[in-house]
Amino acid sequence: MKTIFVAIAISLATVANGSAALDTAKIDQITGLKGKLNEKEGVYRVTFPRDDVKVVVDGWTMPPFMGLGTWAAFTKGARTEAMVMGDTVLFEDEVNAAMTTALDNGLNVTALHNHFFFDQPKVFFMHIEGEGTVEKLASAVKKVYDTTKAIRGANAKPAESFSFAGQPSLPEKNSITAAPLNEILGAQGEAKDGMVKFTIGRPAKMHGVNIDKDMGVNTWAAFAGSDDNAVVDGDFAVTEDELQPVLRSLLKDKINIVAIHQHMTYEQPRIMFFHYWGRGQAKDLANAIKGGFLVGGLLKVTSPLP
Repeated sequence: MKTIFVAIAISLATVANGSAALDTAKIDQITGLKGKLNEKEGVYRVTFPRDDVKVVVDGWTMPPFMGLGTWAAFTKGARTEAMVMGDTVLFEDEVNAAMTTALDNGLNVTALHNHFFFDQPKVFFMHIEGEGTVEKLASAVKKVYDTTKAIRGANAKPAESFSFAGQPSLPEKNSITAAPLNEILGAQGEAKDGMVKFTIGRPAKMHGVNIDKDMGVNTWAAFAGSDDNAVVDGDFAVTEDELQPVLRSLLKDKINIVAIHQHMTYEQPRIMFFHYWGRGQAKDLANAIKGGFLVGGLLKVTSPLP
């Protein structure tokens, strides 16, 4: 009798596992790609080479097999039907459109960085992850891929500048007026040679030591150019919970994200850093950065310390 019950239990478990298996046919259908199943890991992975643009690294034309493959891997989720992780090969003029599409469709963007030196054109890699139904995740991944295809379809050669046709060059002499920016950001900026820079620290711990602004745990924004024709660049220091909403806030205001990574190890809380670049009127840029501050809680730092 005991043997019968064991056999029934095994049979039921097999049926349950089978019914919970990923719908790989749906992933193929939605993404338009033919994936490959790793039965041992329970992962279904779709991939394609970025062979639409010739990439030269250190004078050598790189075959896509050597590291120019975009991929997305699906597995069963712990709280949802599925989870996806992936890495998307992008050129500079594709990054912010692809990132916006990912965030708008429920994916998280977890890193943006380079893998090579002396690459022409420059190649970036955007890591994504998400949880939900197979249909939702596969559709989001497909929209990201379609975004890059649309950009390359309009212009086969990646752009070499953020500037658009008719946009005036930045003035040779900087003349940013600090007072309006001080008021917008609620802080006294550091002025130098017509430029203005704001730095906000946030408390953290590393190896049992308190670290803050001057140890490198800071968000900063530097303004140059003129009041009507300015550039802003900088870095946001955010917790993992803050990363996605702050990215969304800046992208909404046309601030370009150029890198997402970590600067430290063993810090508490974990701090992610992302770098950005924006063009426009100085006041508009300051308001965009302030929007990121507000979303991230940086005007009133609330990082929990252990």
